[in-house]
Amino acid sequence: MTKLVALVDGSIYAQSVCDHAAWIAGRTDAEVEILHVLGRRDMAATPQDFSGSIALGARTALLDELSALDEQRAKLAQKRGRAILEDAKAIVEKAGVAAVTTKLRIGDIVETVAESEADADLLIVGKRGEAADFAKAHLGSNLERIVRSSDKPVFVASRAFQPIERVLVAYDGGVSAMKAVDHIARSRLFAGLTCRVLLVGQETVEAKRRIADARAVLEGAGHTVETEIAAGQPETVIADTVSREKIGLLVMGAYGHSRIRSLVIGSTTTEMVRSCKIPVMLFR
Repeated sequence: MTKLVALVDGSIYAQSVCDHAAWIAGRTDAEVEILHVLGRRDMAATPQDFSGSIALGARTALLDELSALDEQRAKLAQKRGRAILEDAKAIVEKAGVAAVTTKLRIGDIVETVAESEADADLLIVGKRGEAADFAKAHLGSNLERIVRSSDKPVFVASRAFQPIERVLVAYDGGVSAMKAVDHIARSRLFAGLTCRVLLVGQETVEAKRRIADARAVLEGAGHTVETEIAAGQPETVIADTVSREKIGLLVMGAYGHSRIRSLVIGSTTTEMVRSCKIPVMLFR
């Protein structure tokens, strides 16, 4: 791994994003680029016209004042963004990472991430952002957009960093799951970690073959591997395994069904990211 991009904002997840970025960089010698994106609405002029039917001269003065306030708000947003980046950089450098850069950008977050990830190996993002409804356990509004559009693995940081020793791979034999297994086998990030491969479904000949293939790839790379085939609902079985086995990181494919199907019946990906209190690494 040569470079990872860590997305930070003003939420309580920013600290965790930085801590996980430092942990990953420490294991892989990767450069860390910390990115903060200001949305266009943060920088745009206020669209409302509050002048009403007042006299022309007074209306002109009011509009000038509103324009000045908009300019001030944009400057404050940029100043706050730079402060967020400075704090994030200090956290990562304090953890011992030497190669740390920061980037402040204005625009759509998905478009900006697409540009930044071109020469990166991994994205790190918090599970929730500043606008998320914590009381209802909502995910960040941009998380799914980023995961669906990114060509790179996305590491979704949990609320607080905890040392990671055991990794659970939610495996179904699909393309994204095989990509995850191949990445684990090749990446220095997973060296020395215990890998558990879980296939949720019936214990058929095909299921046994699939999980045996995954095990062979990981063991061939020198990993200690545990495998299991378990019947039940994927969300329930995976969550129970994470809790029971004290898993530190969940690795899985992302959004296997179409977006329309996910909206109608829900998504295993969304449910696992929402409910698990550990980081989740997603592959598409």
